[in-house]
Amino acid sequence: MRDNLADHNRPLNLALLGYGKMGRTIAQLAPQRGFEIRLVLDVDVNAGGAGSLTPAAGITPANFKDIDVCIEFTEPKAVLDNIRRVAEIGCNLVVGTTGWHNQIEEARKIVEARGIGMVYAANFSIGIQLFYRLARAAAEAFAAFPIYEPYLTEAHHKFKKDAPSGTALEIKRQVQPAFKGREVPVASVRAGFIPGWHELGFDSEADTVILRHTARSRQGFAEGALYAARWVMGKKGLFDFADVLEKGTGC
Repeated sequence: MRDNLADHNRPLNLALLGYGKMGRTIAQLAPQRGFEIRLVLDVDVNAGGAGSLTPAAGITPANFKDIDVCIEFTEPKAVLDNIRRVAEIGCNLVVGTTGWHNQIEEARKIVEARGIGMVYAANFSIGIQLFYRLARAAAEAFAAFPIYEPYLTEAHHKFKKDAPSGTALEIKRQVQPAFKGREVPVASVRAGFIPGWHELGFDSEADTVILRHTARSRQGFAEGALYAARWVMGKKGLFDFADVLEKGTGC
């Protein structure tokens, strides 16, 4: 792994852990954003055995020798082991896999013990991060008027494994405190090839007000992951992507 205090203006060497749709999108965009893909580890290369998602062969000091940052988009059950292996090598990382955040405190212990930096998020879209801010403001405004019932709906492609999405759960976490004594319901759809949309609504007998974020492609998620990868260079600790945007570019 290279010195994390090196010149931020040079191309950064990336390792991609997972080469599904998101991994391929990141690989296509990375050269335009000042990154060089030096290592790609997909599940079949990086497995610990037939059908296993436990990393073994691929995450090694030799393979990561010249890597600045690792970006991880794999499977929920593989994430913690991937974090542990990458942290043992001493490489900073960005984790975009969802459906594992109930283990975040374990990840924090690993990151802090190994002295690395890591950025994670339920959604790496910069737009959705700004949507969270709008959602909080809207919830505070509508909570003062009980005639409006809050609700959340979200839809993704049929291949997405977690439902509700991590993003929907995060939106709920952000707005629920405004509605004391009232639960904000969440509905999910998994069908077709929908990149993803999330909707926060406030409904009354008289009218409906809707805030909606629609992903047109995976490029927005890739942009955010690469933004986080450059930001985390030279840093130590566990950061939510929202922290990255609040603290500034760092580039």
